[in-house]
Amino acid sequence: MLRYLKGTIHKGLFYSQRNNLQVTSYCDANWGSCLMSARYLTGYRVSLGSSLVSWKTKKQKTVAKSTAEAEYKAMSVTTSELEWLSYILHDLCVPISLPFTLYCDNKVAMHIAENPVFHERTKHIRIDCHYTRDKLLEDFLKIAHVSSQEHLADIMTKPLGEY
Repeated sequence: MLRYLKGTIHKGLFYSQRNNLQVTSYCDANWGSCLMSARYLTGYRVSLGSSLVSWKTKKQKTVAKSTAEAEYKAMSVTTSELEWLSYILHDLCVPISLPFTLYCDNKVAMHIAENPVFHERTKHIRIDCHYTRDKLLEDFLKIAHVSSQEHLADIMTKPLGEY
């Protein structure tokens, strides 16, 4: 790892001074991606304007029963990150405009977040449902659909294709 970092010292992330301060985020999950344990990956990326400020991929400790559950967990984890980022930006006196936009490619997960009728079918992810739904109701967050081809968080959870 250190050899790689030393060899790529000239590479980095660019943060423009003339950047809008709109926070956008993308979340994704890869359900049942581990062939040995059937655990899934969640991933997100958060941008402040055109500058990437936060990203993460994590293999979850539990097994999801559906792709919607895995995607919804990714949505909840991303919502937590957005809330933390809002506190940091507030402490730094950076003006932010709410709601933050969270892009997701799973329509079922979006419907679970926006429709309380679905919550009866999602008892096993009840806390995540209420947390994300509360942030939607507070106008802290809005969820938007993005096609899988334009999904910027796909690289966080999917393997690279063959060339």
